[in-house]
Amino acid sequence: MQNQLEIKFLNDFEKNQNIVHKICRIYTTNQDEHNDLFQEITIQVWKNYSKFRGEAKFSTWMYRVALNTAISLFRKSKRRIKTQDFNTVSYKIEYVDYDNTKDLQLNALYKGIRGLNDIEKALMFLYLEDKPYKEIAETLGITEVNARVKMNRTKEKLKKILNP
Repeated sequence: MQNQLEIKFLNDFEKNQNIVHKICRIYTTNQDEHNDLFQEITIQVWKNYSKFRGEAKFSTWMYRVALNTAISLFRKSKRRIKTQDFNTVSYKIEYVDYDNTKDLQLNALYKGIRGLNDIEKALMFLYLEDKPYKEIAETLGITEVNARVKMNRTKEKLKKILNP
């Protein structure tokens, strides 16, 4: 029998799981890595869910946990992501395959984004999600002015990557 916290988590997570898929797409290069990172982020979001205070929207908090998990694993493993055994977790989430047919035209953009450093990737991801600079700054733990400056530099860097 599931308790109220688990039910609320499953509901919140399932509504926002495309956030995790998008982050996985940026930080991985194949479906197996994508699935592994998805599982690890799911575990981290669940482990930290009881600490979610509701001061920000759930999606903003989830972005932060997911990006921190992806960046942390990416740095530790140098592109080889180690994960925990998902079967050892007592809760189950219905996995919905990510349909990337609409995203095929974005492959060049994703390839360019992979050429950015970890912070630049996070900035570009949040920018492409149409997040306001205030929310980007809050998610990344930097000032709004710093977020704007970094974003302008990141855009220029991405232009050079995409148009050498």
